[in-house]
Amino acid sequence: MRCVFCSHGETQVVETRETEDAVRRRRRCQKCDRRFTTYERAEILLPAVVKKDGARVEFDRAKLRASMQLALRKRPVSTEQVEAALVRIQEQLLQDGQREVGTARLGELVMRELQKLDKVAYVRFASVYRSFEDVDQFRQIIKDI
Repeated sequence: MRCVFCSHGETQVVETRETEDAVRRRRRCQKCDRRFTTYERAEILLPAVVKKDGARVEFDRAKLRASMQLALRKRPVSTEQVEAALVRIQEQLLQDGQREVGTARLGELVMRELQKLDKVAYVRFASVYRSFEDVDQFRQIIKDI
């Protein structure tokens, strides 16, 4: 590992700790004796998202989180619960092993997680995602849950 201060090519690992999603290493430069921290994370290649118009975009966890948080607005669901749901969605996408995922599949995964977290958020998300056109469609989804 190259020193971030003097660019010397040799550093010593002084301390290693495992965090929830990374390995944290405290390093010391052999030349300038300064210390710095590095984080090692596994690079996970999630599938590309295929939109309704056929456009392909990178999977964006922040966008998915924002969609869920919008549905969960003013609902008693913690950030930790949302993060856990996002992890489960990503794990499912990785488990599916596909290089691309349609927005329909992604929407179904989100609805499944929201249904577990909060019924009101589930109905909110489903009403937008499924483009309900009348009250009968609302009644049907409420009857289903």
